[in-house]
Amino acid sequence: MKHIRLKVIGAGAAVSLLALGAYAQDPTSITVVSWGGAYSESQQRAYLDPYMEENPNIRFLNDDGSANALASLRAQSQANNVTWDLVDMLPSDAQLACDEGIIMEIDADEWLAPAPDGTPASEDFLPGSLGDCFIPQIVYSTVIGYNTEMFEGEKPDSIEDFFNIEDFPGKRAIQDRPAGNLEWALYADGVPLDEIYETLETPEGVERAFAKLDTIKSELIFWTEGAQGPQLLADKEAAFATSYNGRLFAAAETENQPFEIIWDGQLVEWDGWVVPAGGSNVEAVKEFLHWATDTQRLADQAKYISYGPARASSAPLVGQHEDLGIDMAPHMPTNPDNYAAPIVLNNDFWTDYGDELRERYASWMLQ
Repeated sequence: MKHIRLKVIGAGAAVSLLALGAYAQDPTSITVVSWGGAYSESQQRAYLDPYMEENPNIRFLNDDGSANALASLRAQSQANNVTWDLVDMLPSDAQLACDEGIIMEIDADEWLAPAPDGTPASEDFLPGSLGDCFIPQIVYSTVIGYNTEMFEGEKPDSIEDFFNIEDFPGKRAIQDRPAGNLEWALYADGVPLDEIYETLETPEGVERAFAKLDTIKSELIFWTEGAQGPQLLADKEAAFATSYNGRLFAAAETENQPFEIIWDGQLVEWDGWVVPAGGSNVEAVKEFLHWATDTQRLADQAKYISYGPARASSAPLVGQHEDLGIDMAPHMPTNPDNYAAPIVLNNDFWTDYGDELRERYASWMLQ
């Protein structure tokens, strides 16, 4: 470490100042890829800003490219030019990326902090959430929201209502991916919740799902980025929009938008971190992940958005919203009042059939 000794003239004595080498060096820049909007803001406030405050040699650069993360990681890997350091990704895409070797395998108990009582990370994260290459942060759901000002009489309250353009007219904004949309189509068409994936595994089931989507296709708008659904609702370009429950919460509670959530058929998922293979800042990323996924930090994110933490030890620490002072429990997807008819996303199904169905869905959108 280089020390620089300075003599201050006229001060009556020599004053020694240590200029640490770390301050003379450029900070380590870590590119973090996430979803943008209210979700990225919650990460910024819960993780990124506090970590930079504690570690002035670290600087985070934000990229809102998670919606197309798998394709982007594949392209970076093929070009041997990995520019992303840490990526927020869905578990089904993470498993595909892991199988292809374009993200790093993770030893949970080596990389991640134990719970405060010493429980290893592999036992503290909720069952089924950790992947070979995937570190979960949150439990969230994709839901259908609607603008209450666009319905004067009866209000929609089910997935069936979403597909009923006669009684509940208006544009519907849905994501440009099949996951969720195919499940909802079958549910609205009368398939029991526990038979949806069994049905989708058959050619007849896939045809049935697309046929149901065809019944509302004339009213569809497709969104690609997470912030677009709530914006379409706010602008009244759509009466309904599929979105992440945290984004709709943020719009309704912090922006006073006239939005309501339809919890029926909520698509429950994990979301979390992956580390691209071949990145240039792997050790710095590992240090950040150890800190950012501990019990307190995962609970901290729930202060800013209505997503549940992925660690069991974090749940008792969830309290009020940092800015609004409201109890966050009623806004969590797993609240009993909201969890009456969930669809738990089957990541194994989307790992096995995802590429084929994404190709089919992309063609269907253009028809």
